[in-house]
Amino acid sequence: MTERQKTILLAIVEQYAEVASPVGSTLLAKLFSVSSATVRAEMAELERLGYIMQPHTSAGRIPTDKGYRFYVNGVTENGQPMLDEGRAERAITTRIQHGGLPERTIRNAVDTLVELTHNLGMATIGDQLYMSGLSNLFGQPEFVHPAQVQEVARLLDNLEPWLREAAPNDPLSVYIGRENPIGGGAGCSLIISRFRSPYSDRSYIGVLGPTRQSYKDVMMLVSRAGQSLEEAMHV
Repeated sequence: MTERQKTILLAIVEQYAEVASPVGSTLLAKLFSVSSATVRAEMAELERLGYIMQPHTSAGRIPTDKGYRFYVNGVTENGQPMLDEGRAERAITTRIQHGGLPERTIRNAVDTLVELTHNLGMATIGDQLYMSGLSNLFGQPEFVHPAQVQEVARLLDNLEPWLREAAPNDPLSVYIGRENPIGGGAGCSLIISRFRSPYSDRSYIGVLGPTRQSYKDVMMLVSRAGQSLEEAMHV
């Protein structure tokens, strides 16, 4: 992949996350001050390589799971996103620091992730899976078809047993679309952070949403939530 193709792919991922509609060559041509023909040629090559696709008869393109994976790999360093001290990150840290008892603290962290990411938030509390923000998930334009909703529901039904059995060991794990070991056909991305708590050395907090995500921001927030929970509970 050339540098220009990489730049166009990253722009498609970010623009699609923002506007939820296929990204066309005219917009990208204005963005990069090149001709629409040049952008179309580069998009055709990215499509051939499997990083983007053309949905139905739209003139625009959207990222594939492979395109999202390329983007996610590019915003991490040693498996972790670079953490910034933005307002959202400070909000998570503050809510966690004043959470009180461990269970309340974890629930506060999940509720804050829901508010900030507009995804479904979740965390393990002992043998239970606390979830919040279901209306956020099913309010996304990706989940308007009953069959898709059924796939998402199946994923949610199997999420807690899978976390318990698979016990992902990375500090931050990102499963995109078909990469999901459960519910691969649901068109969702699962972003989870492992942390130590009074309940387990492998507690988890994270979000579930459509593959159309602002990955850099969401990964940073989930990672910060996991780190802050571990620090607050002094495990």
